[in-house]
Amino acid sequence: MGAPPDAPAAPLPGTVSLTPVFVRLKLSLLRNGLRQSSGRAVAYVASAALALLVAAAQLFGLVVLRGNAHAGTLAVLLTAVLALGWAVMPLFFPSGDETLDPTRLVMLPLRPRPLTGALLAASLVGVGPLFTFCLVVGSAVATAHGAAAVAVSVVAVPLMVLTCVTLARAVATANIRLLTSRKGRDLAVLSGLVVAVGAQVVNFGAQRLGDAGGLSALAPVARVVRWLPPASAIGAVDSASQGAYGRAVAQLLLTALAAAALLYGWRRSLVRLMTAPDGSTLAAVEPSRKESRPGRSELPGPSRLPWPSRLLPEGRTGPVMRRSLRYVWRDPKTKAAWVTSLAIGMIVPLFNALQGTGTIYFACFASGMLGIQMYNQFGQDTSAFWMVAMTITSSRDAYLELRARALALLLITLPYATLVTVATAALLGDWRTLPEALGLSFALLGAMLATGAVASARFPYSIPQGSGYKNVAPGQASLAWISIFGGMLGAALLCAPVIALTVWLHLSGADDRTWILLPLGTVYGALVAAGGLRLAAPQTATRLPEILTAVSKG
Repeated sequence: MGAPPDAPAAPLPGTVSLTPVFVRLKLSLLRNGLRQSSGRAVAYVASAALALLVAAAQLFGLVVLRGNAHAGTLAVLLTAVLALGWAVMPLFFPSGDETLDPTRLVMLPLRPRPLTGALLAASLVGVGPLFTFCLVVGSAVATAHGAAAVAVSVVAVPLMVLTCVTLARAVATANIRLLTSRKGRDLAVLSGLVVAVGAQVVNFGAQRLGDAGGLSALAPVARVVRWLPPASAIGAVDSASQGAYGRAVAQLLLTALAAAALLYGWRRSLVRLMTAPDGSTLAAVEPSRKESRPGRSELPGPSRLPWPSRLLPEGRTGPVMRRSLRYVWRDPKTKAAWVTSLAIGMIVPLFNALQGTGTIYFACFASGMLGIQMYNQFGQDTSAFWMVAMTITSSRDAYLELRARALALLLITLPYATLVTVATAALLGDWRTLPEALGLSFALLGAMLATGAVASARFPYSIPQGSGYKNVAPGQASLAWISIFGGMLGAALLCAPVIALTVWLHLSGADDRTWILLPLGTVYGALVAAGGLRLAAPQTATRLPEILTAVSKG
């Protein structure tokens, strides 16, 4: 049935402005997402308040810095680091802005030019752009002196923010196929390593900067960075303050050209993304290239397993160890936890040794960080734990399951803790204390295996797989806190005898006998770990229904 003759004609696609529609869509999706749970709303509000508080503090600090001889140097470098963060953020946090995934718009009749403008406007809505705006405004205030510099800053500030957001969108769109795939989720695992390394590098650099005489040491770097967009926008404000108006115009033009190039590249990526077929469509029309040979079994027998797997024990222990190691290699959440622990466990002792402020006892941090991986062993299985639960019919089965998981962890932890301790001793030149440090590390590792096994049985919790940031299901945060921090306190108490013996040997002047701590700490750690596994086994066997319910909530 047709429309009445006097009815207004429906607007053609493209005649209605997409920008307000996408901005309202962004706000609606954000609002509806916060309504899903009170925990998510509280977390978002708390993180937003913290980010804005940091931005306000930095804005105040930059304003106070106004008039300092090195204000321009700091402002240019700060904005350069900020732009670098916008460039790498989509790679390490691919699910940071789920509302702007262009692959969800491929079936809509949208033209690239208005779509690019609408997505850019929607990208400017959020805490990140507001945080950037505060820092850029503070940088402009710190460097602007005179009417000409103020006029340049009026153009430079929005241009800088626009370029940063466009840079992030262009990078995300160019890599969207990767970031939404399993490889992309694995790439996000590196974020823990980047954050850990970056924090220590910043700390190390700040100390070296103080020794070098302050911000004046960064002036040569700033002279180069002020010509690199988008930091060149703030460099233009500083140049205008110094009366170099030609240089200021050139630096502004560099940022404007960079923004235009990013917009052009972003639009081309959108066209290619929304028109080119991907692997999911090609797979439907292309025949499979992998055809199984007649008579060939697809299930590998023991002889076809990789040679490291053939070295594992027989019975239940070998398959459970292979499964645990496969989680470490393939599961994004488990891999992220391991990568972060490996990085921090090495960075803390080694960086402190490089700075000359650490001791060899900091090497115990490696055992502590990796020992945490023993906690919540069943949570990493999520709802698939029911398959494991069906094979546990007695305390003996539970003991074998927990022992195999602990042995899989030891395959990585023992050589790693030894390597970190030896490297720390080499950097400090403290080879005499190496045996006792290794003994303490092994005792701590055994204690954490023991308390981790008990905590896994008593306080299991679910690890959500759909979110890149949630490590605990809503309503189970208290279980996670009790499991981890309660277990760590128990491990510290279990290590008290070895620590007391170490202190007594040093206070009594028996430094030449501290080597005994290596065999004693190793044996003590093994005995404590075995005792913890024995204690946790009957609790695991009797609490299987509760554990299954707890780990399946995510």
